[in-house]
Amino acid sequence: MKKISIAFIGFALSAPSFVSAQSDIDALRYSQSYLTGTARYVGLGGAFGALGADFSALSDNPGGIGLYRKSEFTFTPSITSEQSTSQFLSQAGSDNKFNFNIGNLGLVFTKPLSRDNTSDGWKSINFAIGYNRLADFNTRTSYQGVNNNNSYLDYILQGANGTATQNLDQFYQNLAYQTYLIDTTYDNNHYRSVIPYAGELQRRSSETSGSSGEVVISLGANYGNRLYIGGTLGIDYLNYTENTNYQELDPNNTIPDFNSFTLAQNLITTGVGVNFKFGMIFSATDWLRLGAAVHTPTFYSMHDDYSNTMTSTFDDGTSYVWSSPQGSFDYSLATPFKAIGSAAFIIGKMGLVSADYEYVDYSNMDLSSSSIPGAFFDVNNTIHQKYTATGNIKLGTEWRIATVYRVRAGYDLFGSPFASGEAIPGADQAKTAYSVGFGVRDKGFSVDLAYAYSITHDYVQEYSLFNPTNNTPISVPGAINKIETNNFLLTLGFRF
Repeated sequence: MKKISIAFIGFALSAPSFVSAQSDIDALRYSQSYLTGTARYVGLGGAFGALGADFSALSDNPGGIGLYRKSEFTFTPSITSEQSTSQFLSQAGSDNKFNFNIGNLGLVFTKPLSRDNTSDGWKSINFAIGYNRLADFNTRTSYQGVNNNNSYLDYILQGANGTATQNLDQFYQNLAYQTYLIDTTYDNNHYRSVIPYAGELQRRSSETSGSSGEVVISLGANYGNRLYIGGTLGIDYLNYTENTNYQELDPNNTIPDFNSFTLAQNLITTGVGVNFKFGMIFSATDWLRLGAAVHTPTFYSMHDDYSNTMTSTFDDGTSYVWSSPQGSFDYSLATPFKAIGSAAFIIGKMGLVSADYEYVDYSNMDLSSSSIPGAFFDVNNTIHQKYTATGNIKLGTEWRIATVYRVRAGYDLFGSPFASGEAIPGADQAKTAYSVGFGVRDKGFSVDLAYAYSITHDYVQEYSLFNPTNNTPISVPGAINKIETNNFLLTLGFRF
């Protein structure tokens, strides 16, 4: 039995050991990008692979830089509103979050090489530098429900049993031990829980923040006003913060002695990566443009900081708190290769219709560690089995009203990254987006507005259990979260 009988916040004296908090879910989060950037780009659903002459398109098809005729500066502030609706153990929960961000900041320089439009040859060379936002990680979810079958402490017991008290994991098992949620039985290697028969109220609230973005350095050229080629060196940055409170409570006083416990988990992830993109656009006729681009994987250098704190309260009024060490870990992530094919139909000076198809194979995501070889062997095996290649479709249209006004609309379908049979029904993480936009474009100045609505469904399961006799999974409840995002963008552009 334990010898400690007073409650305090404590840190283990030993250095924190590696905790494999990095999972296939993290690799997927940082490998996906969605609809964000300039207001014109968003208004057309991001279908710019065969259009070009937009700064956000340089992160898709760098060949589009060749279509610039003048130098340009663009700046895009945006406001995002996110609403989540969760279903957990037949109960509904909801939450929301607002965020202000910068979707784009970019500068393009053009250098004419020839004024002769009647012959072939190089017409211009263009250079661009700036920033494009790629993904947004701002969400807030909340849900609760009564679990009559198992407890998070059952998960703790499965990991702790057979382990001496001094060797318990410092981030989870030892927290439960030091707060009297689990205790030894007939020796120091076997444990029992204060929730032996379930029936507790489970509650989870989580808030995430951060984004991924790309510093774009692009160079391209225009050959004969027919072929436009370009390359982009992408220097990608990401930051992700997750603060989660998981609770189990006994509000009806049906569990002897036990009142509640809370596990507070904190994670901060940062990463810097590099990639290269090459693309081209070919103007087959005056009314048809074709585009193609390839992206190398982004090779990230990642760093995690993490810590946990557990608090317990009991019916006799006692309470206990214990904190883990401050953990940190450096590792690497390679995102998937991407290929894009595009077509645009130019309808005179009236308008246009465009379409992009992106191919991404998420089974090629890869995590690695130079300090602990083989640390991600099992995680990478899970990635290869759980995920598959998918296609993303982007459709957009723009129409001219009078001389300077434009109206736009777009539709996106981002396919599910999961292999057949791997996704939870109703939570396959496919994403649909609808967008509209309006713009005023004069000779030296432009103002563009856009609104985008997107919806996706994901799945969260706080813990997993298995039957020790045959190693088969035990049913554990999870939550299906519907995430709806509203994004409002304004782009100011200056041509010179």
